[in-house]
Amino acid sequence: GFVVGHAGLYQALAMFTVAYFIIGMTVLSVCAIATNGALDAGGAYYMISRALGPEFGGSIGIMFFLANVCGSALYVLGLVEAVVDSFGIPPGQEAGTGVHVLPQSYWYELLYGTVLLALCLLVCLVGASIYAKATFLIFLIVAAVLGTILVSFFATRPLKVPIRLPNGNGTETDNGFFTGFSLNTLRDNLGGEYGVDYTTGQMMSFSSVFAVMFNGCTGIMAGSNMSGDLKRPSYSIPRGTISAVLFTYLVYNLLAFLMCATCNRILLQKDYGFLRDISIFPPLVTVGIYAATLSAAMSNLIGASRILYALARDDLFGRALTLAKKTSASGNPVMAVILSWLVVQVVLFSGKLNTIASVVTIFFLLVYATVNLACLALEWASAPNFRPTFRYFTWHTCLLGIAGCCVMMFLISPVSASASLGFLLLLLLALHYLSPSSTWGYISQALIFHQVRKYLLMLDVRKDHVKFWRPQMLLMVQNPRGSARLIDFVNDLKKSGLYVLGHVELQDLDMLPSDPLQPQQDSWLSLVDKLNVKAFVSLTLAPSVRHGVRQLLFTSGLGGMRPNTLVLGFYDDEAPQDGLARHPAFTSAREEVPLGFPPLRAPTSPKLLSAREYVGIVADALKMLRNVLLARQLESLDKAWELRRAASPPPTIHVWPVNLLRPDSARYADTCSLFLLQMACVLNMARAWRRARLRLFLCVEAGTMPHAQEEKLRQLLKDLRIQAQIQLVPWDAITRLHWQTCHGPPGGPAEEEEEEEEGVVNFPTNTAQVSDEYVCAANKLVLEQSPAPAVRFLYLPRPPADTSLYPLYLHQLELLTRGLGPTVLVHGVSAVTSTQL
Repeated sequence: GFVVGHAGLYQALAMFTVAYFIIGMTVLSVCAIATNGALDAGGAYYMISRALGPEFGGSIGIMFFLANVCGSALYVLGLVEAVVDSFGIPPGQEAGTGVHVLPQSYWYELLYGTVLLALCLLVCLVGASIYAKATFLIFLIVAAVLGTILVSFFATRPLKVPIRLPNGNGTETDNGFFTGFSLNTLRDNLGGEYGVDYTTGQMMSFSSVFAVMFNGCTGIMAGSNMSGDLKRPSYSIPRGTISAVLFTYLVYNLLAFLMCATCNRILLQKDYGFLRDISIFPPLVTVGIYAATLSAAMSNLIGASRILYALARDDLFGRALTLAKKTSASGNPVMAVILSWLVVQVVLFSGKLNTIASVVTIFFLLVYATVNLACLALEWASAPNFRPTFRYFTWHTCLLGIAGCCVMMFLISPVSASASLGFLLLLLLALHYLSPSSTWGYISQALIFHQVRKYLLMLDVRKDHVKFWRPQMLLMVQNPRGSARLIDFVNDLKKSGLYVLGHVELQDLDMLPSDPLQPQQDSWLSLVDKLNVKAFVSLTLAPSVRHGVRQLLFTSGLGGMRPNTLVLGFYDDEAPQDGLARHPAFTSAREEVPLGFPPLRAPTSPKLLSAREYVGIVADALKMLRNVLLARQLESLDKAWELRRAASPPPTIHVWPVNLLRPDSARYADTCSLFLLQMACVLNMARAWRRARLRLFLCVEAGTMPHAQEEKLRQLLKDLRIQAQIQLVPWDAITRLHWQTCHGPPGGPAEEEEEEEEGVVNFPTNTAQVSDEYVCAANKLVLEQSPAPAVRFLYLPRPPADTSLYPLYLHQLELLTRGLGPTVLVHGVSAVTSTQL
């Protein structure tokens, strides 16, 4: 009557259609989730948490708990209004007459609500079985009352109904009319005519009337909330919920039409209890109203207690809800019932039904939107295990349900809707950072997998362009204990590219009962989390390290995301240091180093690979057209200290883009030199290294027009948009040592071999062309450039074609980089720089 009186028949039917459209879409989602596996206590909370994960589940669980608590209070207040209408002393009278004996005031009505709520508490404390019996009895009563009301519309003759309403000075008297079926009455009630709600004194509107009306439709979760108490929830919830929705929709529409055709607007607007006046047996209507509101109050109270119990049992809020876990001998969560009752009691202080109606409606709409979201996510994730037996839904119905809920939330009360969403977001963030990890599975992972697979298929390597090149690193790590700072350094070098930590375990699977790499995977993933690097982990079994690295170079990555650069630690005789124990990720948080990694190799223990095999790995990578980086003494790089130094002078990065082991081929614009420049620039672009300055060293000889060379190099840097300081370094004394050893001037056979430098297979035997004396002099030249940099980038020559020269090649690299501190030797085979837009 309240809805029809203010909104008229057309708008009332529109409200029912909108409300039941939203509810219908949500019911389809509820039925789909409920039939996709075993359900436990918690209803909608259980469904959402197991579908969307603990963050969404916990935050929506709290919202749904509050919705049920406020809903229970709302129905108790509605029952109080009905009791006061029937038995309250009329306004303006000091003493009651006949049955009108109950005093009316805020505190008296609060007392009546407390008594009625205590009755609900008593039923819920006894347990779900007595509640089920009580609600079934109430259902029979309500059905009987409904039958008499429908008969009354036809059987009752036209009558005048006196109405007494309180106003500022006392009471106001008016008359409402029950006209019987009348075309004029129906015509008068077709349109909307919003007035003042006499219980609150507030002017009504479409949104405020819809908010009150929608609370009569929110019982669709009553069955779901009892999921832990049902014998066959997957069978009962869809059938019970759908039949209840259809039944109530038909009843509401039928009642709306009958009221519009028989009652004038004054009666509908100013006497919400008019059904008693027109009934053939008025006391039965009173009983029916009491029964319906009592049933709804109990349903919301027991639903709230089950949600609270499920939240407590899942330990999402730690010790805050420990008390709610306690149950009776029969399994009834008595403490959750009592806590829910206390919260409802607090809400009762709001005083009037229509005051909290909009808040309750928004809470329920938010929960319904999230149920639809859960179903939508499960459908979009296309997980093979999402196979609900209820098939009458699609992602379209889920999306329509979400849109309908969100639109109605903001139509009802933009402020309350925004506040509710803000509260939900705070809960989400709190649970994300504070709640323990769960074993329920995360729908986000399924959705990410689905999207990543789709986009990986779209990533076409045939469309690669040098303008969009980025480093994709494969860093080989023997033991992370000795490589923590190198792992961190390569993370700065990747420039949003792929980063893979590779590890080779020297074992034979034929001789093992199971895969030994599976137990290690968790330790490596924990390491990635602790060091806060954006890397994947790839582990392999192989008979030798060289074979293992080949495997990883061939198989790491997927589609267009494959490593294009191999990074190795340097092969020398230095004793490895445990940098993991000193890493800030463990020292600042006082956390233990992951125990899955073995102790470091003792200095006297044999190495896992020989010098020949190590150089062979470099040669293999170059054959596969992978760029190679060799990192020496990176564990001595204290990045935090280097970058915290006083602003003047800032830390520097020294770049030597010339092949110091081939002084007869001192070119700055070959592929390898440009790649070296690019890597130094990429490091400088990393957030942690932006204060550093690039310093580029141009080695010049007398009589070669050094200023022209400098200007040419400066123009190249300008074209490549690389900001670097160029420093001229005379090296006549160094090259003189080289020519004395070679016994020949520039332009001889050595330069002819240089032409093969860009080839893939024919490697020049450059190690035979320089002496140790020359290499030591070159090392001294690099070392003398001051101030000392944070890190140096040097040109890495190709390994010789003759494998017998591998040890000599490695020996000369060791001499060249001895004592230089953190140094990266770079050899590039990719064209990585572009001057185009």
